[in-house]
Amino acid sequence: MKSDKALVSTSDFVLALGLLSRLPGPAAGVRRGARAAWAYPLAGAALGALAGLTGGLALWLGLPAPLCALVALACLVIMTGALHEDGLADAADGLWGGWNRAQRLDIMRDSRIGSYGVIALVFGISARWAALWILFDVGFGTAFWGLVAAAALSRASLPALMAALPPARPDGLARAVGRPPRDTALLAAAVGAVIAVLAFGWSGLAAAIAVGLAAVVTGHIARARIGGQTGDILGAAQQVTEIAALFCLLP
Repeated sequence: MKSDKALVSTSDFVLALGLLSRLPGPAAGVRRGARAAWAYPLAGAALGALAGLTGGLALWLGLPAPLCALVALACLVIMTGALHEDGLADAADGLWGGWNRAQRLDIMRDSRIGSYGVIALVFGISARWAALWILFDVGFGTAFWGLVAAAALSRASLPALMAALPPARPDGLARAVGRPPRDTALLAAAVGAVIAVLAFGWSGLAAAIAVGLAAVVTGHIARARIGGQTGDILGAAQQVTEIAALFCLLP
């Protein structure tokens, strides 16, 4: 029971990977909840590495950079079950399709996708594909470490938003996971920044700053329009911050 209140647990990576992806694994440490959020960037780095290796295999087979980028992006979407993309679409529909807080939350819960959601998905996927295209055009190493850094940084922003904003509704994923303590959110940010700096040096630090700014803007919009965060808001934040990171890492 003591490990459930500790800052770090050996089961946290497994729990983070199980929450943020569809990869099979044991449900160890499920009681840790939001305290495992410090490991989100580690889970992101693992997903980015797998996507990078998949894109690298496509490059080794002779596929051009645009297709390698598409393969890597498809790998990310498949591994996460389009969890974050779904959040982006639902958040765009709700935040801009409703006239008041209750209406926006109802729209975000609706499984149907509207015009704002489609536009957000098209722009989001296109932006990531274009950035990865450029990175793979430079070479495998640049693309691989770019995916690792961007995936880690984008997921490092989630604990900060979870800690800063209250759940916007009394149920749902955000409420179930809980709010991480401040030290957990700070540790997640530090882990993400260290991964980015090790991968890209000063460019990684610039990407970390850009991700922080993008997360602040996303959180401000969520607070103003629905009074807090939901699982969809966190998914949207991951997408927005990943795009910000990838753009900062472009040569």
